[in-house]
Order: sequence, then C-alpha cells, then structure tokens
Amino acid sequence: MACAICEIRRPRRFCPGVRGDICSLCCGAEREITVDCPLECEYLQEARRHEKPQLVEEARIPNRDIAVSERFLEEHEPQLAFLGRAVAEAAFATPGAIDFDVREGLDALVRTYRTLQSGVYYESLPSNPLAAAIYGLVQRALAEYRQQETGQLGVSRTRDADVLGLLVFLQRVELDRNNGRRRGRAFLDMLRQFYSSEAPGASPSPLIFP
Repeated sequence: MACAICEIRRPRRFCPGVRGDICSLCCGAEREITVDCPLECEYLQEARRHEKPQLVEEARIPNRDIAVSERFLEEHEPQLAFLGRAVAEAAFATPGAIDFDVREGLDALVRTYRTLQSGVYYESLPSNPLAAAIYGLVQRALAEYRQQETGQLGVSRTRDADVLGLLVFLQRVELDRNNGRRRGRAFLDMLRQFYSSEAPGASPSPLIFP
C-alpha cells in the first residue's frame, strides 16, 4: 500500500483532508498547500506548535498611519471581543474561506471605514466572492451590535473611528499569524481556539495577542 498523495512511499498516518493514508513527508509538504486540512487534525495542531511567525517588513504593515495603542484596546475590550468573534463566525460560515480571504475582507472593511472619516461614505466591496461574503456578514453583525447598544443605552457608543482602529488591529494580527500557505487557516484557527477557551457565561475577554 502506498501513500495516497505521492503513491510512492509507505503511508504512516491517516489524513482526514484526503481521507486516506499518507506518508509523513507528504503530510509536511502538502499540509494547507494542496490539502484542505481540518482544523482538528492532530498533525496540523502539532505543526502549529512549531510554526514560526512570518517575518513582516515594516513597509508591508497596512495602515501604519492609524495608531492602535494598548490603552485603546483595553478601553474597547467588549467591541474588540465582539468584532473578533464576528470575523471568525463570518469566515467559518463561508465555505472554503481561508486566511487570505479574511485578509481581503478586512482590507475592504478598513477602506470602507476610512471613507467615513472623510465624510464621504463609499463601500469597498471585494471582488473575491469569499472575501465579499465575509465582508457582508461582518457589516451585518456590526449593524446588529449597534442596534443592541442603542436599545440598551439609547445611543450607540461604538464610533466609526473605533471600529476602524479595531479592524486595523485585527488586520495586523492576521498578517502576523498567516503562515503563508496557500490554503492556510492559522489566523482563523487562533480565533477559534481563543473563543472556544472562553468560559460559558463569562464576560468577553480582551482579544490581545503578542
């Protein structure tokens, strides 16, 4: 019996992504490249623990003119926790979405909220249908969040400028956590694990990463 991918070497483990037995070399080489790896795969999770962050040149950091301080994040913990969850739920509700689709969706959201600062609203819809779906779901979640705020407080305290800063923060975290693999979902996996670790009924925790 040979590996289901290379059809040469002897298989060493079962791959839920190809639903067959594969060799360890193909597992390492094709993981999140040609294989859509389920996030629960034990070999994927083991690889996550040894992944080194992608080196991001300062010039590649998006929207460097927008300052996002620790104090800002602390003051907006509930909104950040909500927005991070909204991004994760939007991505997981979009079949086939990967980190790069989330990146495009976040970029479009940032560009849209930037226009609000200039006083001329313009919606920057992504051409990528998966990114566009994520974009639309996050926008809908934000609108519902603000409606709930208004219902409870009589007014929404979440300003457009606050949303912009939080989106820029998530954008930078995605850039840091993206492992560069063609079908990679390291950023989404991080969000999934962060929210699944929250105790039921607990108040939202700050979504702050190193």
